[in-house]
Amino acid sequence: MRYLTALVEPAADAFHPLGRELSAEPSIRREAIHHVELLDDETVLLFAEGSGDRDRYEAIMRDSEYVVDYLVSGGERWTAVSQFEPTELARRTLELQRDAELVVETPIRFDADGALRVTYLGSDAAFRELYEAVGEEADVAFEVLETGPYEPDEAPLTRVLTARQREVLETAVEAGYYRTPREATLEEVAECVGVAPTTVGEHLRKIEERVFGALVR
Repeated sequence: MRYLTALVEPAADAFHPLGRELSAEPSIRREAIHHVELLDDETVLLFAEGSGDRDRYEAIMRDSEYVVDYLVSGGERWTAVSQFEPTELARRTLELQRDAELVVETPIRFDADGALRVTYLGSDAAFRELYEAVGEEADVAFEVLETGPYEPDEAPLTRVLTARQREVLETAVEAGYYRTPREATLEEVAECVGVAPTTVGEHLRKIEERVFGALVR
């Protein structure tokens, strides 16, 4: 089995009929998707995580003509199960995932700009089918970030990093850059990976931003 990680950036309401309204509401933050499924009656069942004004979120769901049912639990950070009429793109995407025998690794995290970092598990043939189908859609940008053999024991958090970033991080850790007291300098790490110290510093800053960002979401 292999994995493919992609940055998926849909137009406002391309994947969710309330996407534009939820993203534009300043009191609500969409955090993650933990499960999404196309049901036999052609509606979508979504288990998602959010934060902020729960009452405002419930009002949006309650007033929508697309929402069949919903349930919200929690306080400042809450989870919500909702059943709703899908957009045409959402329906086609979920059908493709099912027919192409693709599995989506969860949770799927929302970036600050609303883009989704999605990891699919499956075969190269299934990935090609997915890429060709999504590439034809005008309402979504689909950028492949990384692909490779799927290792079940690999921590999901490491997949927020590129292969080069993982190499730099592993070298820095092994060299003692993160030990207290520090046992290696940027220059020494850079020599090990064969790049300039400024490049290593830039890699480590991006690594820290991605990993810490994933931890606090």
